[in-house]
Amino acid sequence: MPVLARNKKAFHDYFIEDKLEAGIELVGTEVKSVKAGKVSIKESFIRIIRDEVFVMNMHITPYEFGNINNVAESRVRKLLLNRREIKKWSEKIKEQGYTIVPISVYTKQRLVKMEIGLAKGKKMHDKRESLKRKDIDRDMKKIQKNFGR
Repeated sequence: MPVLARNKKAFHDYFIEDKLEAGIELVGTEVKSVKAGKVSIKESFIRIIRDEVFVMNMHITPYEFGNINNVAESRVRKLLLNRREIKKWSEKIKEQGYTIVPISVYTKQRLVKMEIGLAKGKKMHDKRESLKRKDIDRDMKKIQKNFGR
């Protein structure tokens, strides 16, 4: 499954507790543009409105060979999930500190899918701890690589 866009900042800002695969409702030439890799989810977020899930601020560049029927770049797009999953996650986000974040956009067979995560926000000290752990892991790999020679 080729990944078309990834939200690296989500792992820095949140603890991802659960993940789901959701379909994206796209119109017109958006599919061609997404498959060409012209999609960004860095600033996007997800809301549940009246038992439906929507992704906001997902930027899809208009298809350059499209026609006058191209849609707005950052319009609200519906995510396709089961009612059970929506109900389960909507109960979770009513708890303090939980939110839903987009993690990646990819193709599965001929469909465009989005991986979303149920996340809890990190505090500043948690972010610092994650960075320290990342630096230590990188140094250990470097030492192991040099030691193996």
